[in-house]
Amino acid sequence: MTPVDFSESPRPAMPVADRPQAAPGTGALALRWEAIHTAAGAVAAFAGIVAQPLGEEVRNFPEAMREFGGWRRNVALQGVEDLAAILDPGLAALLAVHDSGTDAAPAAIALWQEFLTARDALLALAPSLTEELTA
Repeated sequence: MTPVDFSESPRPAMPVADRPQAAPGTGALALRWEAIHTAAGAVAAFAGIVAQPLGEEVRNFPEAMREFGGWRRNVALQGVEDLAAILDPGLAALLAVHDSGTDAAPAAIALWQEFLTARDALLALAPSLTEELTA
């Protein structure tokens, strides 16, 4: 089985005009952020979970990291790469389990929870407005 490649952002099956667009100037981080959420959607499907639409905080994360820059942006970039490194073999394993006829839901639920925990840690890098005003 060929592992899932996150080097390019997967394209949703929708017309180009309807696709969500990354905020201008967010570059590679925005593309990777979109790619890991697409992969996480596949994990959620294996888990039998209906993933909620991305909230504003999640959608705007790459832009926030671009604006704040510095160490926060560097940690965010590494964290997104780490998430991709978790999701890549995780999805390959879920596909293998599914293809063998075994229920992949328990493993998918565990991977989904790991994804949410890691993503929440990354989201914590974006300072709140109060934090920004007192800095």
